[in-house]
Amino acid sequence: MTEQRTPWTEDQVRALAPDASSLAAARKLAGRWRETGTAGNAVWGLCQGSGAKPYQAIVDLDGPAYKCSCPSRKFPCKHTLSLLLTWSGGRTPVREEPADFAAEWLAGRAAKAAAPPKTKAASTPSQATVEQRRTRVSAGLTELEVWLTDQIRTGLAQTDRSYAAYEAIAARMVDAQAPRIAEALRRLPTAVVTTEHWPELLLREYARLHLLVLAHRRLDALPEPLRAGIRTHVGYPTSAESVLNEPAVRDRWLVLGMRTSEEERLHTRRTWLRGRGSGRWALLIEHSFATPNFTGEVPAPGNEVDAELHYYPGAASLRAQWGTRHGTPEPFTTVPAVGGTTIDDALDAYAGALSADPWLRSWPALLTDVVPVLDENGWQLVASDGTALPLPAGVRPWRLIAVAGGHPVTVCGEWRADGFDPISVLCAGEVSDLETEFPTETTPTPALAELVSVALLGTARRSADGVHLDSAVAAAVPQHAGEPATRLLHTAALQDLYLRGGQLPRTAAKPEPAIDDPRPLLPRPAADRLSRLLADKSPFLTEWFTAATPFDFRLPDVLCVQALSAASDTTLRAPLLRLAGRRGRWLAARNPAWAKLVDEFPADAATSSADEAADAHSGTTAGTGSGTEPGAHAAHDVWLFGTSGERKDWFARTRRADPAAALAVLTAAWPKESGPVKAELLGLLADGLSSADEALLERALDDRRGDVRRTATTLLNKLPDAAFGRRMAALVASWIRVEEDGTVDVRVPAELDAQARRDGITDATDQAKLRWDTPDSTITTLHQAIAATPLTAWSSIVRATGEHTPTTALTLSLPPRYAKAIVDGWVDATLAQHDTAWARALFAHATPTEQAVLRRRELFTLLDAADRIEHVLDLDAHQLNELHAILPGLDHPWPEPVADHVLRLLGERARTTARQPHASAGVYTDRALLTAASVHLPAELATRVSALADTTDDPAWQQAFHRLAHDLTDRATMLEELR
Repeated sequence: MTEQRTPWTEDQVRALAPDASSLAAARKLAGRWRETGTAGNAVWGLCQGSGAKPYQAIVDLDGPAYKCSCPSRKFPCKHTLSLLLTWSGGRTPVREEPADFAAEWLAGRAAKAAAPPKTKAASTPSQATVEQRRTRVSAGLTELEVWLTDQIRTGLAQTDRSYAAYEAIAARMVDAQAPRIAEALRRLPTAVVTTEHWPELLLREYARLHLLVLAHRRLDALPEPLRAGIRTHVGYPTSAESVLNEPAVRDRWLVLGMRTSEEERLHTRRTWLRGRGSGRWALLIEHSFATPNFTGEVPAPGNEVDAELHYYPGAASLRAQWGTRHGTPEPFTTVPAVGGTTIDDALDAYAGALSADPWLRSWPALLTDVVPVLDENGWQLVASDGTALPLPAGVRPWRLIAVAGGHPVTVCGEWRADGFDPISVLCAGEVSDLETEFPTETTPTPALAELVSVALLGTARRSADGVHLDSAVAAAVPQHAGEPATRLLHTAALQDLYLRGGQLPRTAAKPEPAIDDPRPLLPRPAADRLSRLLADKSPFLTEWFTAATPFDFRLPDVLCVQALSAASDTTLRAPLLRLAGRRGRWLAARNPAWAKLVDEFPADAATSSADEAADAHSGTTAGTGSGTEPGAHAAHDVWLFGTSGERKDWFARTRRADPAAALAVLTAAWPKESGPVKAELLGLLADGLSSADEALLERALDDRRGDVRRTATTLLNKLPDAAFGRRMAALVASWIRVEEDGTVDVRVPAELDAQARRDGITDATDQAKLRWDTPDSTITTLHQAIAATPLTAWSSIVRATGEHTPTTALTLSLPPRYAKAIVDGWVDATLAQHDTAWARALFAHATPTEQAVLRRRELFTLLDAADRIEHVLDLDAHQLNELHAILPGLDHPWPEPVADHVLRLLGERARTTARQPHASAGVYTDRALLTAASVHLPAELATRVSALADTTDDPAWQQAFHRLAHDLTDRATMLEELR
């Protein structure tokens, strides 16, 4: 065997995936592998699928080449990708020899490689075939020339621009064996209907085709490199053998960018390479029909490889094929400046390539030390000397902006007629692909406006003789060559080439850069994990955020775009904005779609830490205004002048550190506070709430804002000894009287006094109708009063003592009219006051309304841990609805007795299904319990779940247990990545 190979990185494996769904499916198979191994250049393993026989997967790392016994048509399939991910993660043991099934396949490959090559029949077409094709092409191009001049003579405004019209001429080009021209024609109708300045686009394309027709007509008189380029643009075939016969160019090739596109089910992957020694560009193009199944021979961006390339013949050679490799791919962190890396170099290279091949649409460029800028002229890349290149109109390069943050970076892209198209960015030694959005927007070219006007009306109605042209173009235009339509196409082609090749750089000012974030960077594996969790909206996100919080990581800059987009979900917003930090705030301020998030960013953690240290040193409390140290002043500035998010974050931290200081700050600022933030700041008093806060809360009851008054009543309700509670207790005692026989008499007045209304008791709501299906407003009034009454007050009302009060209250004979409102009021009061005794009684005996049933889980959380566990253990497989309802009320992860009980119940359900296939115990029935188990079971139980899968006879349950084991393993790995 050959020497043992170093495992590939996850990035290298990810680059092999034919599509994102295959990679996602591969990750879910992590727990299904057995008998895996690696030896020399081979990796193999058995993956348990839905059938009884596992799939056999093998990888020959020298190809790489793949073999899997699954029926998938994707290449590599999800099983092969999962095997490589397992190997990449170090979970594949080294073996002395491959398994039998792997050895057989590897031996077959070795024998095939050692066999002498078969002699291939000559693929070079005969001279007669070549001449026949050229005759067909020439005839077709003659018809195309007639069609083009007809379009210009009639006028673009009058011609048929339907799909059918373009399809007819494109089909004629296919018949004439000019497929590349047919492709260009078929793209035009879509461009016409999606582009505002379509007349200019059509004139440019017609002029380009006209120039190609003329060149093909004079093919024999042109130099060979140009002839080869013309044949390529027309669509003459170029065999792979002929390309490999071209001279080899050896270099260390840097993989700088990769893009995959799809058109009519044909997937195309383009990879841009640049020679480290020569600075020469190369473009690899691969095609795959129906699915993006590309070979794994192209390294991922960010890697370099010592290899030979063979260029396709042409005047401006760019496309190439792999030749002999002299090493394995290795990551690179720097790009040499050889070959030109300035804006002037990029424009000169494009002009040179365009002069050699006038039909080029783009040319690659590498720009170092450029900063992306947005100003009144749109997005631009600005160099250190102030020169700038525009990006295409409407481009939204937010990943590029996030990575740069206003600082210089290295950008790989293509210069086109409408601007610089960024493909990837190199920053801090890492290459990041740019998922740039290109909306359908174009900008007109003033220098072509007169020619476009003539083409729009048609040369039959307007002459182009008086059109103003640049002197160089005017001198080159034949004055008496052909009819007016032909002269116009000549002129437009030359003017377009002159404008594209003679483009000069702009000038622009660089923006104020983002401030560096000193927090530790989120480790790469954890960052990749978070990206996947956000993309999948995974239920593991809550656990991930909880585990990451103590480390106070910052996101990699490239992830800030995804984080800000995901922050539209309010449940994820706070942790995501904290992770995004300074770079995220800087980025959000520049995108109107994220601008509303700027005010919600927390106060800068680094600054706050410095403030707290300074305050501790000076012996003052941050934010009181009494300190004289710089930290105290900075903290006070955050409170006075920060955004609402910064002020709330600062106040919350101050409240946790010194509740009295926070109360003093808010009390002093209370008269000047306004807007929604007033209620939000008041709500933060819940942390460390005490009787000292009562005065401010009573003051808030008189506020004009309803949300402030509601927040105040909610907090006062949590202070049983407050005057508010005594007022509520007196109000309820005046309305409810308990008779000696346990019957309850309720008399709620139709009109409330001013004090009751000030305390938040009102009948001006639709709650009675919505919650209890009655228009009786006194029911709402009673419910509000009971919910705000201290539970201790019920001892005197029901004439019971201490711990017996809840039980006594629940045995009373309540009047049917008010029974539901009274019980719901007790539930709300219990949840607000966190009373365990009342929670135990209500959970065991009360029957709240349908709306309040959802709060049963909240009552469950108030029970003692032992009581909660005991209740769960009392539930069997016939009480799964109750189990589903209360399991979220347990601690995370589930306590060991609960975890054991849930696994035992799932095992019973699996055995029931195996014995009685038609019983209602299938996996689909219990999917909610399985999902909850994957999120809340202790991760260390993965081995036990795998064993449960191996002893299960039902295939569906076996697969479900394997998936559960994988999820638990995945969670364990997720937490390890953060450490």
